[in-house]
Amino acid sequence: MSAPPPAGPLRRPAPTARDRRNDLWLAIGLLLCAILSAALGAVAGVYGTDTAKGLGGALLYSFALTAPLALRRRYPEIVAVTVAVVFFVGVTLRIPEIYVGNIAVFIGMYTVGAWVDDRRRAMYVRAGIIVGMFVWLLVTTFQSATAPTDEGLSREGLFSPFVAFMLIQFLVNAAFFGGAYYMGDRAYASAIERATLEERTRELEREREVTAAQAVALDRVRIARELHDVVAHHVSAMGVQAGAARAVMERDPASAREALLGVEASARSALAELRQLLETLRTPAADAPAGSILTLDALEELVAHACATGLPTTLTIVGDPAPLPDLVQVNAYRIVQEALTNARRHAGPDASAEVRLRYGVDAVELEVTDTGRSTTPHRPGLGIVGMRERAAASGGVIEIGPRSRGGFLVRLRVPLTERVEA
Repeated sequence: MSAPPPAGPLRRPAPTARDRRNDLWLAIGLLLCAILSAALGAVAGVYGTDTAKGLGGALLYSFALTAPLALRRRYPEIVAVTVAVVFFVGVTLRIPEIYVGNIAVFIGMYTVGAWVDDRRRAMYVRAGIIVGMFVWLLVTTFQSATAPTDEGLSREGLFSPFVAFMLIQFLVNAAFFGGAYYMGDRAYASAIERATLEERTRELEREREVTAAQAVALDRVRIARELHDVVAHHVSAMGVQAGAARAVMERDPASAREALLGVEASARSALAELRQLLETLRTPAADAPAGSILTLDALEELVAHACATGLPTTLTIVGDPAPLPDLVQVNAYRIVQEALTNARRHAGPDASAEVRLRYGVDAVELEVTDTGRSTTPHRPGLGIVGMRERAAASGGVIEIGPRSRGGFLVRLRVPLTERVEA
């Protein structure tokens, strides 16, 4: 699994191919509208007789005004400045097109606010266009106010019709540019929020996949550990009993028969525990029957089984029994089972074992020792790994190793004051 990318400022996703196609169609549509608007404006005499002549100028203006919008999401700042400059020039030259130009400037301003990740640069570009527009309005207003003509609106009085018209122009442009500024910022913020939600969704999906994989791995380890404990314990006992039966079969048929009966009993016990384990795994935890949970009360039967299979074993319980979580009891039982199985397999024919269970004030201790050969090399296998995992799952610590005076020691200590999490 690859490492996640380093954290950084979230950027708006780049425009898709569909976005770029839509920009192209928008530019073509506005071009046709601009040509039609310029033609109708010339017929209607928008600027009276003071209008730029010729269809060529209107076509060039319409193309220069709308064609850059095809690249508005790729180069938003350049497109916005270009459209604004063309619009200023067109209005100054009195080209009779007054509608599509306003729409193009609005789209350019909006695109800068909605698609530029560098918010400071986006602010500077839009502020420059707005300042330029109002400077241009002031200049054109001054020129109109000082022009030596009596045509148009009356200029007499402090608040003449001409002044009222100019104020309307300023207010409309303020609302126009303010709306483009605000809507662009809102579009960018919405896009960032959407990208953030999508990123969080992807992170949650990755975490869900990792959690599911970990859950499967933990279940596999748990099942493997349970099967190892059940199968190794009973199969090792069956091997010892079968070997004893083979050794005395000719000279003591009765003892051989008893040993074979023990093999049969061990096989039945193994099948019963496997069936019980499978039922527990197939049943939800809330519906699991009480009989499917091993407890420390079953240590007596475990010790009796060890004695019957050739390993003399004693059980000593010290202190008053304290209530333990089911998980701790199951793990402790399986640790004792695995320790006795290892003693039966490796300690030698004359070895014996002892199981001590101590209930203290703040902890419970479980100790399994044997008197077998101390020269047996200690090679950690699946059984020892499983014991360590069970101890960790119970919130305790375990000590496993040979004793200096001979034999082997397994000691588990689980605190009683800490809550154990499954």
